[in-house]
Amino acid sequence: MEKAFKRGDIYYADLGPVIGSEQGGKRPVLIISNDIGNKHRPTVIVASITSRVRSKAKLPTHIVISDFKGLEKNSIILLEQIRTLDKQRLQEYLGTFDRRYMLSVDKALAISIGISKKD
Repeated sequence: MEKAFKRGDIYYADLGPVIGSEQGGKRPVLIISNDIGNKHRPTVIVASITSRVRSKAKLPTHIVISDFKGLEKNSIILLEQIRTLDKQRLQEYLGTFDRRYMLSVDKALAISIGISKKD
């Protein structure tokens, strides 16, 4: 039976090989694709997560994570670093974000892909 990947789930994923400024290596990722697609496709859409909080400029596409038990360090979801992955790249399950986090993710994702209103 295949694992049910859900929007809001966090997994470690192998993102190599990469080119240029793409996020790479084994790192946490957040599944941002919808659950219907996640059920029927061999791929998921994810956003990279980094623990390099100090070296990252604060952008409107960044969500700071400071109280999530599945991650060892304070981290940032990089909604400007989204990509499609084959499910085979997903490794260890780390947990699922609650609705509060996902509302923030939705806002940052809208900014990243240009579908938000400018205030």
